[in-house]
Amino acid sequence: MITNFLLDHSALVPVAILLVALVCAALGYLFADRRRILWTLTGVSLVPVFALTLVPTVHTIDEVVCTAQFFLPTLGSVELLANIALFLPPVYFAALASRRPLTMLAAGSALSAVIEALQAFVPAIGRACDTGDWLMNTIGALLATGMAWLVGRRAQSGSSTGAISS
Repeated sequence: MITNFLLDHSALVPVAILLVALVCAALGYLFADRRRILWTLTGVSLVPVFALTLVPTVHTIDEVVCTAQFFLPTLGSVELLANIALFLPPVYFAALASRRPLTMLAAGSALSAVIEALQAFVPAIGRACDTGDWLMNTIGALLATGMAWLVGRRAQSGSSTGAISS
């Protein structure tokens, strides 16, 4: 239902990503010194990642299908931009909670690679891997890392307890 709405209104996708980023930034700033809440937000934001990438579809794939392609998204490219937005919240909250943004960038990219590998080698879930998805997920993780660094610096200047080390 959400996918159909976004496909029908593709101009709203960049706005949706901006809203996701703003909500994440606000929550991260509010809870910068509450690591338990940040880890909880990380876990909650991983639910859509797994639901949208690993929950079996009604179709099964009889062979390993993986598309190797690398490209940057355009503003009208719903699926590509959605992949960026998908990894932004969990990597952002994990970077703030762990205070290790570069480690969480690597973890987000690795998680995306594992998901794509599972899609390729587990035909029962009915999904095909795509290197473009991995790239867009990694770009989302990179944006999240930058946001976490900025919010961590802002929180650090506001109080001495909400710091992220660089």
